Amino acid sequence: MQYLPILAICAGTSIFLYIILSLLILTSVFIILKFGRLYVKALAADAPVSFSQIIGMSFRCVDAKAIIEHRIMAKKSGVDIASSTLEAHCLAGGNLGNVVRAIIAASKANIEFSFDNACAIDLSGRDVFDAVKTSINPKVFDCRGSAKDADTLEAITKDGIQLKVKACVTLRTKVDKLIGGATEDTVVARVSEGIVTAIGSFDNYKKVIEMPDMVTRIVLEKGLDADTAFKILSVNIIDVGVGENIGAKILAEQAEADKRVAQAEAEKRQSAALIRVQEMKVLTEENNAKLLAAEAEVSKAVAQAFREGNLGVMDYYHMKNIKADADMKVSISKSESQPTLVK
Repeated sequence: MQYLPILAICAGTSIFLYIILSLLILTSVFIILKFGRLYVKALAADAPVSFSQIIGMSFRCVDAKAIIEHRIMAKKSGVDIASSTLEAHCLAGGNLGNVVRAIIAASKANIEFSFDNACAIDLSGRDVFDAVKTSINPKVFDCRGSAKDADTLEAITKDGIQLKVKACVTLRTKVDKLIGGATEDTVVARVSEGIVTAIGSFDNYKKVIEMPDMVTRIVLEKGLDADTAFKILSVNIIDVGVGENIGAKILAEQAEADKRVAQAEAEKRQSAALIRVQEMKVLTEENNAKLLAAEAEVSKAVAQAFREGNLGVMDYYHMKNIKADADMKVSISKSESQPTLVK
C-alpha cells in the first residue's frame, strides 16, 4: 500500500510525457505537411530554403510560397537571389514579381542591373519591369500639343504661317539613370518644345514642308535627353499640315485696332473743335455787347459835349461824314473781295 502514491506519480508523469510527445509529433507532422512541400520544391530546384526560414516567414506574415517560387524563377534563369533579400523587399511593400522579372530580363540582355537598384526603382513607384523592357525594346511616343486631346503640334514660321505637325520620338531606357532621372513625359515635352522652336526659326513655311528632316536634325543636336532616364534614338515627323495665316490675321486685327484708335482720336478732336466753336460764339457775343456798350458811351460823350459847348453842329456833321466815308470804303472792299460770276 505504501507504494501506491509513488506508482500514481509515475503513472501521471508517464501520461504527461505521452501528451507532450504526442503534441510534438502532431506539430512536426503539421509543419511537414504545411511546409514540407515548399521545402522539397526549393531543394529539388537547387534553390534551397531552410525549414526555419520558411517557418519564420509564416510568423512574419510573408507569403512563403511566393518567395520560394520567385527564388526558383531567378535561380533557373541564372540569377541567385537570397530568400532573405526577397523577403525584405516583400516586407517593404514592393512588387516582387516585377523586380524579379526585371532582373532576369536585364541579365538575359547583358545589362548591368543590380537587385538593390531594381528594388529602389520599384519602391519609388515606377514599373521597373516595363523600364527594362523599354531598354531592350525601345518605345515610340507621340508628341502632342498643349491642348487637351490634341494629336498634333502647332508651330508658326517667321512668315506667319501656322503649321500642324504630327511627330513621334523613339526612346530607350538608360537603366543606370532610372534613379533620379526624369521620366518619359519630360523627354516628350522637351522634344515637342524643340520641334516648335525649330519650326519657328524658319523664314518660310515651304522649307519645313520640303525638308522636315532639317527640323529633326536641329532637335537631335540639342541633346534634350540630358539628365533623364531615357536616350532619344530618333525623332520622326510623320505629317506636316498648313493651318491659318496667323501673321495676316494679327496684322488685320492690329489694323482694325489702329483704325478704332484713330476714329476715337478724330472724334475727340471733333468734339474739341465743336466746343471751341461754341466758345468763340460766346466770345463774339461778349465782344459785340462790349462794342455796343462802347458806342453807347460815345453817344453819351457827344451829347455831353453838345451840352457843354465843346462840340459844334458843324463838327458833328463833319464827324458823321467821316464815319459814312469809312463805312462806304469797307463795303466797297467787301464787294471787291467777292468772286465775280461769269455767265
